[in-house]
Amino acid sequence: MIPRPRGPWLRSLRPRSLRTRLVLISTVLATVAVLVSQAAGLTVMRAWLTGQIDDRLGHFRPPPPAYGTPAQDTAGAPRPLPRDDALPSDYRVFFYGADGRLLPDSLGSGDSTPRLPATASALALENGRPATVPAERGASSWRVLADAGPDGRRVVVALPLDTVEGATSKLLWFSLAVGAVTAAGVMLLGRAAVRLGLRPLDRMERTARRITGGELALAVTDTDPRTEAGRLGIAFNTMLDQVRAALHRKDASEQRLRRFMADAGHELRTPLTSIQGFAELLLQQPRTTAARRHEAHELIARNADRMSRLVDDLFLLAELGYAPVAHRETVDLLSLAADGVSAAVVAHPRRDVRLVPLSGGGPDRSRDELDVVEALGDPHQLSQVIANLLSNACSHTPPGTRIEVRVGTVRTGPRTGGTDRPGRTGATPPLPRGVGACVVEIADDGPGLADDDARQVFERFYRAPAARTDHPGPGPGSGLGLSIAATIAAAHEGRLELDTRPGPGCTFRLLLPGDTGPEPGP
Repeated sequence: MIPRPRGPWLRSLRPRSLRTRLVLISTVLATVAVLVSQAAGLTVMRAWLTGQIDDRLGHFRPPPPAYGTPAQDTAGAPRPLPRDDALPSDYRVFFYGADGRLLPDSLGSGDSTPRLPATASALALENGRPATVPAERGASSWRVLADAGPDGRRVVVALPLDTVEGATSKLLWFSLAVGAVTAAGVMLLGRAAVRLGLRPLDRMERTARRITGGELALAVTDTDPRTEAGRLGIAFNTMLDQVRAALHRKDASEQRLRRFMADAGHELRTPLTSIQGFAELLLQQPRTTAARRHEAHELIARNADRMSRLVDDLFLLAELGYAPVAHRETVDLLSLAADGVSAAVVAHPRRDVRLVPLSGGGPDRSRDELDVVEALGDPHQLSQVIANLLSNACSHTPPGTRIEVRVGTVRTGPRTGGTDRPGRTGATPPLPRGVGACVVEIADDGPGLADDDARQVFERFYRAPAARTDHPGPGPGSGLGLSIAATIAAAHEGRLELDTRPGPGCTFRLLLPGDTGPEPGP
């Protein structure tokens, strides 16, 4: 059976305020508790009074004349027994004859009598067990007890329950009055208590309204962990901190996006302007000499290639930022570093680029020893990281700068790498301290970078200043190589970091997860 929906007037009766609900609930519970206790007391008292009457009935014995045979007058009619001083108090005694009929004579006085059947067979009473029967007239009741008399007769002794009913009625009205007074008192005092108890929530509400109005630096002051309101305040402040952090990240992301779009537009505008200018030159001057036309074609192709490489780098950054490493296998980092060094020597023949073991590998290690270092990852992407780091070192240092490529294994720490320390900058959060890692370092002895420049070196479109290169203004390139390398390292669950200070040069360090064996003792 589908229940009918409640009408709107029923929903309007439901209290909407938490304070009103708490007051109503406490009032109802207190009133019900009082009424239940009063009802229990009323039941116990009525049972006790009824038990007293049953005890009186059980100990009462009619006087001997009550069982005598009624005398007859001269006309032969039965003459009633004398009743004077026959029964004490308000007892009534009734008799059923040997034939089972109720005799008209009874002992006791009073206008009210219990309602008894005319025959003993209809009398639903067990001998010696009291029962309650209604009165002949009125709403009162009687407590009766049946017993066997002489000559097959039955005797019924009765006592009225007027006293019990009167006491019960008075106690009932008293209980109702106490319940009403209790409900009124709980409602008045409960309202004040609930208002006092919900005061921290009121303060929290006012704070939330002010925060909504723009005062984002506010916080809830009720933070006692021993109370529910205090724990709610702690959770509220934690949520506010997370919201503020999310807003800061959102603002920083928007600023980085604007800067990225401006830098990308600037990087693309230069080759586009060159292509457009040379194309217009060829169109507007069709009689240009063959040498000038060939030069224009070369410049158009060179700028188009620059744009193509820039767009490819941007697509690669987007793919690395939204997709994990698709292919993983065991990679020999020493072979990748050797290939990178060979390519750098060919591309930059005047540079001193060397492949050496990682220093500090152990007290017995020679600088001429090169061990195979294997890590899990994508060989093409890791090769691209090494190539970008070597290209960055060769392109952003003065001629004659020595460049070393070091390969080995370490346990992360302030000295070996992977964790933060002064003078070290990373594109991603630091790795746990003391874990094994495979390392590829590209170090140079160039002029180094200042702290402000080092903090921006992994950002997109950042290029080294003039102090780092021999060129006035920013260095060559689009500024995406280190950003791509850092993104690839993060996709491999590793880290790309920079150790530098003005003067002693730069050391770019690629750390990848790897097993270096048990940690050496102190």
